[in-house]
Amino acid sequence: MKFKNTLPTLAILFVVFMSGCSNEIDENLNSNVSSVEKSDGSSSNINAVNETYNIDPKNSSITTVNLGISGDFAILSKTGITDVYKSAITGDIGSSPITGAAILVSCTEVTGTIYTVDAAGPLPCSVIDATRLTAAIGDMQTAYTDAAGRTNPDFINIGAGNIGGKTLTPGLYKWTSALNIPTDITISGSPTDVFIFQIAGTLKLSSAVRMTLTGGVQAKNIFWVVSDAVTCGTTSHFEGNILGMTGINLQTEATINGRLLAQTAVTLQMNAVTQPQ
Repeated sequence: MKFKNTLPTLAILFVVFMSGCSNEIDENLNSNVSSVEKSDGSSSNINAVNETYNIDPKNSSITTVNLGISGDFAILSKTGITDVYKSAITGDIGSSPITGAAILVSCTEVTGTIYTVDAAGPLPCSVIDATRLTAAIGDMQTAYTDAAGRTNPDFINIGAGNIGGKTLTPGLYKWTSALNIPTDITISGSPTDVFIFQIAGTLKLSSAVRMTLTGGVQAKNIFWVVSDAVTCGTTSHFEGNILGMTGINLQTEATINGRLLAQTAVTLQMNAVTQPQ
């Protein structure tokens, strides 16, 4: 009889114990997860341990940006390309509508074709093709408008404009001011994943800082859409296509696996620029 009387008490104690464990687990989980605001006012979870930005699958499949003829160029600008010898450029380069005299890159620095609008370009290797350059510049501007105009971003202002040390997964990102990358970052995904980074200010990659691709991500599928100047610090390494509304500046010995597509000028200082395949 005594055993039967103790059963209700044991049941109550068991329920209290399990409730306490559940609350403790929830608190531990919540302590390791923070959130980032999305454009619709909701939030997406971020693992605070490895700082990987995980995107809801329904938003992770975005279409690529069509570069048109501008995609045939490693470097394309409207107001010229300056250079401190010796840079190593793999891919075609060109500038329009400014005269070819504004392309200050020598023939020995380019594995590809140097296109100019007139005979003032680098000799003896430059090719005059104003028609092709006009089309490429038009496609570059169209691509910028497309990428900058993409709506419903997966993340807004992550890192408050500082993404050093973070791992970024596929999707559409938006910053309403400048973006700084003071330490190494990782861009992670598959060979078909697309990344679009909209930046409504300057973009600065600090000296000696590297971007690393993992999981098969391809630089050709990464688009940095920047409304102000872009600067890659000395010996830094950049991945992806830069669509710049203004200037793109590579400081001494900075490298890029991608394209420099600027609506003003491109500045080189002993850099390696490799157009993605």
